[in-house]
Amino acid sequence: MRILIVEDERRLAQTLADLLEANHYAVDLSYDGESGLDNALTGIYDAVILDVMLPGMDGFAVVRKLRGESIKTPVLMLTARADTEDKVNGLDAGADYYLTKPFHTQELMACIRAITRRQTGVGDNNTLCFGDLRLELGSCLLLCGVKSVRLSRKEFEIMAKLMSNGAQVVTKETLLLSVWGYESSAEDNNVEVYISFLRKKLHHLKSTVSIRTLRMIGYHLEEGAKA
Repeated sequence: MRILIVEDERRLAQTLADLLEANHYAVDLSYDGESGLDNALTGIYDAVILDVMLPGMDGFAVVRKLRGESIKTPVLMLTARADTEDKVNGLDAGADYYLTKPFHTQELMACIRAITRRQTGVGDNNTLCFGDLRLELGSCLLLCGVKSVRLSRKEFEIMAKLMSNGAQVVTKETLLLSVWGYESSAEDNNVEVYISFLRKKLHHLKSTVSIRTLRMIGYHLEEGAKA
């Protein structure tokens, strides 16, 4: 899963990024409201952590514009402004949760799990499920019945994106941006290589779920045939 952090305090932004990456999330950083909005409008993120006091455009305006463009990405507002009025404004603007600084890291991670669970269908035990497959987000284990394999970081991120979208098609562009990020020089064949790795692991697990290719478009999961 990929998280966007929009926070102008660079040390805090990096601390948050380190925490999320240690918990198997991919992270992008923006340090002002306008660039944060531009990134969030792509719709590739599973959640946005958004500060209120930002240069250029405040967090309230960012989340209002996101919702105005029908971007439904979960938004966690993270700010030192603890007034009830500010919380109400943030939630009314379209935020999913409002967490004030200072905060406990356990509470932050629980909030992220909660808002992404509603968006992506993550189960209560922090797993994604599709067909006979289960993907444990905390351990990067892909399970089918009693058999399991541990996925590499990029295999995990691709499989999580596919499983959270189910039978819906995920484009190659979306996978490139959400897994490799904007700064990467990765190309379509990088995605194809990791899809091949995942297909071999599905075959090893003897899953009835397969990864189907839509030529020139992307991939989706399908039930009912051996991988």
